[in-house]
Amino acid sequence: MRVSKRRLGVLSAIAIAVLILITLVAAPANNKLNSGSTYSRAPDGYGAWYTFMAERGTPLQRWQKPFSELGDRQDVTLLRVHSRLVPNQLNSSEDDWVKKGNTLLIVGVHQPVTEAAFSTRQDSPVGNVKIDTRRRHKSSNNAIISDNFGAIIWQQKRGKGQVIFITTPYLAANAYQDFSANYELLAKLVTQENLGDKIRNETINSSANANQLWVDEYIHGYKDKEAIEREVGENVISYLIKTPLFPLLIQGIVILLVAIWAANRRFGQPVTLSAPVVDNSEAYIRALAAVLLKAGSHDFIVDRVGKAEQRQLQKDLGLGDTPLNHQSLVAAWARQTGRPAKDLEQLLQVSSSKRRLSESDLLNWLRKWSEL
Repeated sequence: MRVSKRRLGVLSAIAIAVLILITLVAAPANNKLNSGSTYSRAPDGYGAWYTFMAERGTPLQRWQKPFSELGDRQDVTLLRVHSRLVPNQLNSSEDDWVKKGNTLLIVGVHQPVTEAAFSTRQDSPVGNVKIDTRRRHKSSNNAIISDNFGAIIWQQKRGKGQVIFITTPYLAANAYQDFSANYELLAKLVTQENLGDKIRNETINSSANANQLWVDEYIHGYKDKEAIEREVGENVISYLIKTPLFPLLIQGIVILLVAIWAANRRFGQPVTLSAPVVDNSEAYIRALAAVLLKAGSHDFIVDRVGKAEQRQLQKDLGLGDTPLNHQSLVAAWARQTGRPAKDLEQLLQVSSSKRRLSESDLLNWLRKWSEL
């Protein structure tokens, strides 16, 4: 009975491990989802810049709902720092929202790689900023920051609103805390403050208050309670029912119940195992070796093994079975193999000497014969 319980425990553990593995494989893998999030303290996060904005007196609110729920809001600035590069194109809902008189900042826009140096210092309305990307927008029209290779930050008017594109996703990341101009530049872009004619959109309220400044955390997986309840329901069961894992879970439970019912017994008649065939020669050799080991008869082993190895070596060299003197054997071996004669001489000397070898010396001698 003890064995059955132990086997059942092992089977249950295997079933649980399989379910966990399926969950991990089926779950969407996005290890960089936190990149660009204001909740992240990693080098590619924006937690330090979020704190900088609060201390500056212009705190941002975190948007944790789908973009569609922005609805008919106007005079809103939404900052989106993407965890991966995205195209500089808006979908229809984003475009309509901007045209109503809102500002959308997209940080991390995919553009062609140019011959520009990866790390550069660029002049901006707030001083020199550090830019780490070779990607540039080919057109410098409406550029806020650009160089000879194209635009790094540029704007586009859309109806009553505007879109600001930024190529590098790390403009004000945590890793750039020593570059205050980077933090200040993104702050100015979000608040539209004191940028002169770099930002041309008279319809946007440049004195936007804190209630109008949002940073999108929904794209990083952060969702408020209402969004979660709408998406996954009020309990775990309803969530599982909506996912592909539910059928797999049901199958796993059925398999587990069948295994418990069967008590891990084989299905069908037991098969009688045939007795293993005993090799008498091998059994004799092992028994003799055990006796010699216990008796410490190393000299007997050296004598027998040495002669056997010498005969085998003569056969390999094509010298026949008749034992040769050591000098002739060494000379023939060195001539055919090109190896130093002393390697074989040392082994033959041990075979002919009457010196008693220790166990370690005996094992070393046997190893050298094997390598030879």
